Amino acid sequence: MATDRDIRKTAYVNKVAAEVAQLENEGVVLAGNAFSSVCFLKGDLSAEELSGAALLSGRDGDALRASLVAPALGYEPEDWCAAATVRRDGSMLDDRLLRQVVATLDPATLIICDNSAAHAVREAYPDELASLPSIQAAELLPGYVVYLMGMRVMNLGGFAASLDDPKKKQLMWAYLKQLSPLAEPY
Repeated sequence: MATDRDIRKTAYVNKVAAEVAQLENEGVVLAGNAFSSVCFLKGDLSAEELSGAALLSGRDGDALRASLVAPALGYEPEDWCAAATVRRDGSMLDDRLLRQVVATLDPATLIICDNSAAHAVREAYPDELASLPSIQAAELLPGYVVYLMGMRVMNLGGFAASLDDPKKKQLMWAYLKQLSPLAEPY
């Protein structure tokens, strides 16, 4: 016999599955675990990703996922999801749809992978960003941890492009080290 807790859990899973399916029907590109605490937001999709490959299935995704798990930052291997700020056809998500994507995935930490995705976030959250205490935070400058809509947000400013430059890779790692897992709320 199912307990009330089991019924609530099933209802929650079904609700999120329906919301994710609706987003995918609208052309949103998603990957990973929708119940994750970390979401990677990518705007500059590779040719492979635009042709149907999974989001973050290339070198950048491998490196980002490797940076999350122990011994690096200490997240669980499955504790990530990804969303694109463009549809599979290359058209941009409008502000409403991007906000819906972020609200549906509801990450504790949003990692913006590139400047295109940062621009999309600036466009989708102008009032919220304008209310932040510093210009660096309001502009989502790379490397700054920003608290936006209950999430930690960081713009990496070009993760995929950094992979071929050892100094830029070190800079990305320095940025990511600021985003260790949050403590449990209890």
